[in-house]
Amino acid sequence: MKEEKKKVGAGLGVILVHDGKILLGKRHPDPDKADSAFRSAGEWCLPGGKLDFGETFEEGAIREVKEETGIIIKTPKVISVHNFKNQHAHFMTIGLVATSWKGEAKVMEPDEITQWKWFSLEKLPYPRYFPSFGVIKNYLKNKFYIKES
Repeated sequence: MKEEKKKVGAGLGVILVHDGKILLGKRHPDPDKADSAFRSAGEWCLPGGKLDFGETFEEGAIREVKEETGIIIKTPKVISVHNFKNQHAHFMTIGLVATSWKGEAKVMEPDEITQWKWFSLEKLPYPRYFPSFGVIKNYLKNKFYIKES
């Protein structure tokens, strides 16, 4: 049997900022439903997902945030790039930030995300989805890329 060659994926994490708080979602506790190539069930994450073929980073961010939360973001801005990997997956993740939008966060995909909640940047929850918190780390440090050792 021929071994499948693994590929690097392209993902997005979107920070929505409002009054010093950011929006995070709780991934489903079942790893098969959490829709994470990293197998990260039950962890808090940013809205986001995989970039579709032909999309710009901004188009992907707008689509993913709307699909997951019902919120329509305006003019998301690319703020960071990451190289995340574990034993299950390897993704290049683009971090974006949005400060303007319409709507309130709703659970649109309950088989993947069980709740959305606003958190102070000083009191972020655990357990944490490491790609999302890499984007948040860059945002807090105002760094585009931080090489992880």
